[in-house]
Amino acid sequence: MPEHDVDPARSAFDGLGPDSPETLEWRRVHPITPLVRGWAVVGAAVVILGQQSLEGGPRGGLLALVSSEYWWTLLAALAAVALVGWGYSALAWRMTTFAVGEQTVHLRRGILFRQQRHARLDRLQSVDIRQPLVARFFGLCELTLETAGGTDSGVAIGFLKGADADELRAELLARAAGLKVGGTRHVADAAPAPSDAVTAPVPEGTEPQDAGGPVQDAPQPVPAASLEAPQVPVLTVPLGRLIASVVRSGAMITLLLWALGVVVVMIVTGEFAVISASLPAVLGAGGYLFNRLTGEFDFRVAISPDGVRLRHGMLETRSQTIPPGRVQAVRLVQSLLWRDRDWWRVQVNVAGYGGESEEKNSVLLPVGTREEALTVLSLVLPDLGVDEPRRVLDAGLDGDSRTESAYVTAPRRTRILDPVAWRRNGFTVTGRALLLRRGRVVKVLDVVPHERTQSLAVSQGPWQRRLGVASFQVHSTEGPVHPEVPHLEAADAALLMTEQARRARTARAAAGPERWMERQGE
Repeated sequence: MPEHDVDPARSAFDGLGPDSPETLEWRRVHPITPLVRGWAVVGAAVVILGQQSLEGGPRGGLLALVSSEYWWTLLAALAAVALVGWGYSALAWRMTTFAVGEQTVHLRRGILFRQQRHARLDRLQSVDIRQPLVARFFGLCELTLETAGGTDSGVAIGFLKGADADELRAELLARAAGLKVGGTRHVADAAPAPSDAVTAPVPEGTEPQDAGGPVQDAPQPVPAASLEAPQVPVLTVPLGRLIASVVRSGAMITLLLWALGVVVVMIVTGEFAVISASLPAVLGAGGYLFNRLTGEFDFRVAISPDGVRLRHGMLETRSQTIPPGRVQAVRLVQSLLWRDRDWWRVQVNVAGYGGESEEKNSVLLPVGTREEALTVLSLVLPDLGVDEPRRVLDAGLDGDSRTESAYVTAPRRTRILDPVAWRRNGFTVTGRALLLRRGRVVKVLDVVPHERTQSLAVSQGPWQRRLGVASFQVHSTEGPVHPEVPHLEAADAALLMTEQARRARTARAAAGPERWMERQGE
């Protein structure tokens, strides 16, 4: 085998082996990407110039400036900003390339400061396709890879044609699942190579037939188009229900009460300045409600061999694919105003879905009936490891210490610490997961698979020490789900911590590698 001179610094950065940069095919994103990204610069320039014209321009503001003899200065300024913005975006497009290897996805970008990012496919948590409003006019999408490496560990590849984005997503999910994808894939105007296929694994001890004879046990190539796994629709959230859920939300009630208070103060004091002083709070609450409506609009859930598929959004369409086994924790929550409809919201923790993307990407079901909530729960955790899972789940959603169930509950003396919900606080353990329930006004049920337990903690404040109780927490990845149950018997909390640590170690040892398709072929 020939020897190669290796630069240690370069090998540490670029990596060696089958995914060495010298052996990869580097590709560019769609040429219209600068136009899609550059419009934001022009829009910001219009806002800034308009504000400056209104504050320091001639009498009459922006309208007077447009109608005056200096109107051309405004157009020249906008043209200059547009040229600079689009020119920078074009140069950034020229310097941005990506490549897909057998083990990793690579992204190179940067003009003054070059940056290269790697996303390991065996750490891939989900693959999303994002389509902003401007990109939708050109039929372009951005592919986002979320990995188990923190909030800034993802890789965004954009923009690509819709068909190319779907094809690349299918390839990445196939590679992450353990399938062997032969050949290389081309985006934009390039044609796929003839060898572009998935190679089925050869059973051990089987010899491929000679080229002159019939090939029976040899790897069979699969056409590239078949990489896109078929999906089966599960449910769709009706628009009327979504609007009703937002109207019945705590944010809407807070906004209405705040507006009523502002009107009362204005009437009593006669000061109209109260409106301008309260405007930031109103805009903040209104923006949150607007984002809920537009972000969860037309929410669809489907299941496919490569994972749970979610599609939603009005102004920005987002398609998510969460591979099986990557959900770290699940929460089913019900507010008081949803109680009469028996509506539930389902949220999840997925490694890599944190920070700014947490609110948009961590919703498995924005609002649904109990049956729908339990259905989507079964998609990410098909087996609770108990004979009667519905009875256990119903007890977690509605039960308390007065109902006979398998839940270990908080003692009666903790009613002084939590007079409303002390009967609800409790936990139970099944063969596959730990279930924690709490809350009376807002009911919460957290479900954590044993193998996804990150760490455990038992905390005890001064009043808890006096009463001999403690709170139990399960530390998960960053996200909206924070599994915990307060005010358990101190002995129960300590025993649960010891036993859950043992169960987590056993479950992780039996879970095997993350490449689930390889495990299915064993």
